[in-house]
Amino acid sequence: MSIDEDERALFRSAVGPVDRITHHRDQSKPKRPPPRPRQREIDELAVLDELASGRLNFDEVETGEEISYVHPKLDPRTLKKLRRGHWRVQEEIDLHEMTVKVATQVTRQFIDEALSHGLSCIKIIHGKGLRSGPDGPKLKQMTASLLARHSQVLAFASAPPQDGGTGAVYVLLKR
Repeated sequence: MSIDEDERALFRSAVGPVDRITHHRDQSKPKRPPPRPRQREIDELAVLDELASGRLNFDEVETGEEISYVHPKLDPRTLKKLRRGHWRVQEEIDLHEMTVKVATQVTRQFIDEALSHGLSCIKIIHGKGLRSGPDGPKLKQMTASLLARHSQVLAFASAPPQDGGTGAVYVLLKR
């Protein structure tokens, strides 16, 4: 269908003068966020749960009354510095009265939050396990196992007596 010149002229006279509207809006589309490998994250958390609940080879972790560990690539003197309070404890958590399952989740969350806030030294109070029975101090064992397996933990050592002794542990984190 074509419009003849008389109809065009009639339309223009009825509408009147027209000004083109200009705008300064950004027409570009925002960048999409990078994809997150959600299934991989779920799988890694499942592996961490499995590892934390399994038995740990304590060859690299000194046990007994005191617990300690230093990453093999670090200078062993780091452990001595940690025990002596070379790093200031920036945050702490108390696991008393928690079950092993709850304490495991809470400890992981605590470490993740500490890392996200850029903390380098934290304290975990796990208790001495005096009422744990013949299996020994369960929270202390869980703490040592979880910390020794955590990729962001450089070292840990039982705190000095004035700061909880063998019922607490100082943890040195990667920055």
